[in-house]
Amino acid sequence: MHRFLVVIEKADGNYSAYSPDLPGCVATGATRLDVEKNMHEAIEMHVRGLQEDNAPIPESKSFAEYMAVY
Repeated sequence: MHRFLVVIEKADGNYSAYSPDLPGCVATGATRLDVEKNMHEAIEMHVRGLQEDNAPIPESKSFAEYMAVY
């Protein structure tokens, strides 16, 4: 099993998502649930493509943290 950080951003009228550890792996969706589902599928296809090409699957090195600023 592989785990990757996914960043979801609200845009004007839809959502977009990407994974910093998988360059080029992106998804969009009309709702947050849609983009989460689409991004999961995009990551699965991305990893499957790497495996088919006998390319290494990147290690997840990214993380996120909220910081409060006063």
